[in-house]
Amino acid sequence: MKGFVRAALAAVRPVDVLPSPNIWHWPEVYEVENRAQDVDGAIWRALREVCDWTSGDVVDVGCGDGFHLPVFARDAGRVTGVEPHPPLVHRARARVADLPNVSVVAGPAQRLPLPDSSADLVHARTAYFFGPGCEPGLREADRVLRPGGTLAIVDLDGLAEPYGPWLCADEPRYNPVDVEEFFTAQGFGLRRVRALWRFETREDLEAVLRIEFSAKVAERAIARTPGLSLEVGYRVHTRRKPSGLVLR
Repeated sequence: MKGFVRAALAAVRPVDVLPSPNIWHWPEVYEVENRAQDVDGAIWRALREVCDWTSGDVVDVGCGDGFHLPVFARDAGRVTGVEPHPPLVHRARARVADLPNVSVVAGPAQRLPLPDSSADLVHARTAYFFGPGCEPGLREADRVLRPGGTLAIVDLDGLAEPYGPWLCADEPRYNPVDVEEFFTAQGFGLRRVRALWRFETREDLEAVLRIEFSAKVAERAIARTPGLSLEVGYRVHTRRKPSGLVLR
């Protein structure tokens, strides 16, 4: 079962930790995927336009093996990665061992082991927040955000060619329209981003597609992807926590 299937499962049954088979089972290949993703920084620019985390406190929910933590650490005052899978917690801690302003804690998105009002930015990238079913995680993110802080959820765009249709073909229960409507109803803004994935070798590209999709869809994706790069669509959902009294 591939990693993106978490999206559909979150909508059909409550679970404490949603498995991520791609990074859980193939962390070395997933590292290759992380290095290849968004080589031009389009997602980072979109996030910066919504929330400048310079000198602020950042929480990265579902941080995996910590790939994005050093990027936040360049400017943030403090960065905390939260990850439920123990082997990935260990890998993330090893990655950031030399960064004094970064720590990694174990825990699920539904029960963040962090104090109230302790973060200026809560960031989650392709981790847990897939739409209907993720309300407990949204409440937890709001709890740890300070007034005026931002919750930023970055996920794959199921409507964007070519990657989105491959995702939906493998898991027909995942409806990208329903997911977008959910986030709109929850008060999130939406920005669509096209990010370039570029690999060093053809073997790397094919290995990544094979951990993301079933064998049949992976072969179709490989056949439709000449060369060493492809564009992948993302949704960047953001919501700011009110900084003053809200009258209802």
